[in-house]
Amino acid sequence: MKVNDELVDHLAHLSRLQFDGEARDSIKTDMEKMLAFVDKLNEIDTEGLEPLTYVNEEADVLRKDQVTSTITQKEALKNAPKADSDYFKVPRVLEK
Repeated sequence: MKVNDELVDHLAHLSRLQFDGEARDSIKTDMEKMLAFVDKLNEIDTEGLEPLTYVNEEADVLRKDQVTSTITQKEALKNAPKADSDYFKVPRVLEK
């Protein structure tokens, strides 16, 4: 694949970016380097290799959930900018 100004402009349009002359040249150079790297990876013989599912063999160490009360409702509402007797008050997001 050849990286040219048309391709860079198309990708910039899709990503809603704008590049001036110097930035466009820098982006073209970077894209050419990335494509050269991917082409280098295509040279590797992967015949007979199994797909890699996990990067490492470690398993997650999980603990049992323990329900504890660390703060009361009144303590939580104490620092609220606006609160009702039992609830936080927030601005309305959706109109009817």
